Amino acid sequence: MYDERLTAPPAMWLLPVGSAISFGLIFMIFGPVPGLIGLVAGGAAAAVLLSSYGSARIRVVQGLLVAGEARIPVEALGEAHPMDREESFAWRTHKANGRAFMLLRSYIPTAIRVDVTDPKDPTPYVYLSTRTPDALAEALVTARAEAARQTAAQGQ
Repeated sequence: MYDERLTAPPAMWLLPVGSAISFGLIFMIFGPVPGLIGLVAGGAAAAVLLSSYGSARIRVVQGLLVAGEARIPVEALGEAHPMDREESFAWRTHKANGRAFMLLRSYIPTAIRVDVTDPKDPTPYVYLSTRTPDALAEALVTARAEAARQTAAQGQ
């Protein structure tokens, strides 16, 4: 089993602080109470947006790769390719295929690319930002082996 949440790094939480100050200053022209309301509302809205952006999860559970809202059976996946910083950058820029499923976060430098082998699916590969590409690749190999073993057991 594998479970990772793509949370935003601590430095990004300065953005809601900046938004709060900006909204507070903008609404201060109407008086101190609207300024305080702008401060609180602007900071809260920015914090909710950042939290939502960082709530994406990647999981390998019960024979599925769950990445964000995508649920892909491991039987439909081929080889997993863990990528370092440079290779990840190349695959999310000039090497990217427009038909690929991509769950990427710019603040996570490493990723994994998993080939999609289902002939009915036009998606060539799945690109996932992950802090632990090797662990995710190993979890996919284990899940595919387990699914194959269960399929073989059901066939007997």
